[in-house]
Amino acid sequence: MSNTVTIRRLATGVPGLDAVLGGGLPEFSFNLISGPPGAGKTTLAHQVMFSLASPENPALYFTVFGEPPLKMLRYQQQFSFFDADKIGKAIRFVDLGDDMAAGGFDQVLARVAAEVKASGAAMVFMDSFHSLLVNARTHRRGTTNLQYFIQQLSSQLSSWQATTFLISGHLSEADGQPIRTMADGLLELSQSTDRNSMVRKMTVVKVRGQDTSPGAHTFRITQDGVEVFPAALVFANAAAAPASFAAQRGRARLPMGVPRLDEMLGGGLPSGYSLLVAGPSGSGKTVLATAFLAEGVRSGEAGVLVAFEQTPSYAWNPTIAELVRAGGVGLINTRSLDLSVAEIVQRLLQLIHDMKATRVVIDSLSGFELAVAPTFRQDFRESLFRMITALSGRGVTVLMTSEIEDRYSDLRFSPYGSAFLTDAIIVQRYLEVQSRLKRVMAVVKVRDSNHCKELREFEITERGIVIGDPILAYEGLLGGRPTRAPAPYPDGT
Repeated sequence: MSNTVTIRRLATGVPGLDAVLGGGLPEFSFNLISGPPGAGKTTLAHQVMFSLASPENPALYFTVFGEPPLKMLRYQQQFSFFDADKIGKAIRFVDLGDDMAAGGFDQVLARVAAEVKASGAAMVFMDSFHSLLVNARTHRRGTTNLQYFIQQLSSQLSSWQATTFLISGHLSEADGQPIRTMADGLLELSQSTDRNSMVRKMTVVKVRGQDTSPGAHTFRITQDGVEVFPAALVFANAAAAPASFAAQRGRARLPMGVPRLDEMLGGGLPSGYSLLVAGPSGSGKTVLATAFLAEGVRSGEAGVLVAFEQTPSYAWNPTIAELVRAGGVGLINTRSLDLSVAEIVQRLLQLIHDMKATRVVIDSLSGFELAVAPTFRQDFRESLFRMITALSGRGVTVLMTSEIEDRYSDLRFSPYGSAFLTDAIIVQRYLEVQSRLKRVMAVVKVRDSNHCKELREFEITERGIVIGDPILAYEGLLGGRPTRAPAPYPDGT
């Protein structure tokens, strides 16, 4: 017979946070949320409080030499999680400033005890705990009194079965050691600035008895409050696809929606493959990607477009705009900056799941890199590899576009060294032949498959891409200096 005791975990109401914590916050736990000004500590605390508080499980929010409750609420009411009906019924604010100034820790403990007992609070928040430390040093109340206060506060609140959150600024090693020792959960928030970019991150230092997700996880504060993007979990969940997905990879061939291109690919693009379409600006990469999505919709396959270049509109791309309007293609418009790869992948996976999509277009990798915050660009190649692996592992066929300079002396397919990451490559180029600018394309590789090795001229018309015959009259095309090929001998050699 097992003697294991299961501690109830509280859902915080913060997207992504419960996964990072290892399933939520332990009920009746004693927690510390710390970080510099502006990191989002108070917003995070309010979001958790408004999510969990109810008349049956009320919350007390104690303020100590910090922002007055009215000022705090003025700004918090801008968030969608704010519920004015809970103020006074499920949530009460109490100012401890006078108690701390008059009687120190003993009077604060007494006031907290009286308020918790009177209200039967299930949750207690103290903001800012750092103010207590500053006041203790100023009035020479000493470290011993501080340690005693923390021990008594933790002990009493736990015995009253209240889940507690202390909100604090950055704590020095000396100041923070007592609370870090006593706390059941430690959440550290940070924010870093790189040029005009600002990134917020969250680290779960510990949660007693739970397997938390290690590392620093990016989070964003929007009108809906805090949303956490746990990088390791996002990629791990994506990779943990059913074995049937991997077994089906490459078995079926998907039509591309461009006449003669399937023939060049050896019968279409194998399902679950990743395809890189590389070429200079205006060469037709987005047109090809649009045809790929449209063909999927015609075949009954939903698709997703991650647009980093331009927001699809009828003026810019009427085909995509119509597919999005009709619900055949989902759109992730990521024109905003300072993103993390985990944030984009999480949104992408959710949309793939909701739409049961099997085709994904990322347009383009150049815009993708510009959209992520500078701090993530150093690992962009690694993150790209993990993203492609995760998507392909779920049976999704991915088409990515990449803009390259048309330099004939340097034949590269991507500035990110990502060509080897993909299963197939199509390259598009401009050529000058007899004082005319021509477009050509070639299939560079299709993993584990035969494919056409010829360079073919193509045009972009109202019908889309029209691929012509192989260019046999010239050689040296990729070198940028086309010359007429020698006439064949009578016997055809």
